[in-house]
Amino acid sequence: MAQSASAGQDAARRAAIHPVADTASLQAWLARVPLTRQFPPDFADTLRGQAPAFVIEMSTSPGCVPCGDMWTKLSAFGRQYGWRVAAIGSQEAMVRSGRLGLPWVGHPVVWVRPIADANRIVPVAIGTDHGPNLARNIYLAVKMLTGVRPDVGLRAMSKYTGIVGVGAPRNPANRGS
Repeated sequence: MAQSASAGQDAARRAAIHPVADTASLQAWLARVPLTRQFPPDFADTLRGQAPAFVIEMSTSPGCVPCGDMWTKLSAFGRQYGWRVAAIGSQEAMVRSGRLGLPWVGHPVVWVRPIADANRIVPVAIGTDHGPNLARNIYLAVKMLTGVRPDVGLRAMSKYTGIVGVGAPRNPANRGS
């Protein structure tokens, strides 16, 4: 029974994670991802107004194609709404993932947190995504960190793309857990 559950978990993980090594593969996966088209009326005002209180942090790795794609999108977001975007190391990203019970799948992983509190974090992307989807997730993270019930925000985020760099580390010791 446990072996069957482990096999099911492995299959689900493989279905949810899409390692890419080049821009063509990345674009092929992104073409499958639905694009957010509707936003709440307070969307832009909330993002601009909350920018001084929050920071976007991203794990990254040299040569990671999705990381480069994400940096481009987050840099544009930062310029548009006045947000600061910073890198975090692999160890910090893995610790954060573990604290929230997320499997470590590789880079990039993007988090939003209040500048004044490094322990209040919300993941907004595992892998890269379309710019509007990232903006929606950042907006929802701000809402969750300022009072909206987390279950409402997480349901609205729906799912992450899982489009990560090819060098995603695998830990065989975690198989079946």
